Amino acid sequence: MNQPPNLQQAILSAMQTEKDAMDFYRLVAEKMSDPQAAERFSQLAREERQHAHTFFHAYRGGDIHSFEEFLATPPRVDSEWWKALRQLEAQGFTERSALHLAIERERSLEKELRYTADTINRPEVKAIFLANASSTHNHCRSIALAYAEKYSQVATCCER
Repeated sequence: MNQPPNLQQAILSAMQTEKDAMDFYRLVAEKMSDPQAAERFSQLAREERQHAHTFFHAYRGGDIHSFEEFLATPPRVDSEWWKALRQLEAQGFTERSALHLAIERERSLEKELRYTADTINRPEVKAIFLANASSTHNHCRSIALAYAEKYSQVATCCER
């Protein structure tokens, strides 16, 4: 999510990034052999869907006619989330590496959302970005906790 040229572009970019995250978590969930891990990633996918939905309601562009239509588009193979997943697969996909990557991606997303929020002058839209950044921070914390519980190692979580 690079610095967008205008407010609607910022909203569209954020909505797309949340969909990218949703697609990432769905695909990771499908690869899990442990049902508890699969459910953890499926839950994250559902939450990312909700994040995208909050941005959809703020978006005023005429190019997306329905949220379900937007969600039905295939994953963007040029997204950072997709590239990270493909790299993870090439290196040997494990639940541990997926959790670690999820922490990194959530940390980066929170930073991007907060940065963009700082550039927005409309309070109602800024609030959407900040709410999603807070939720993203919570994702990072919950993934780090799951990582610590499963692997007896502390995973550094998102810093504010």
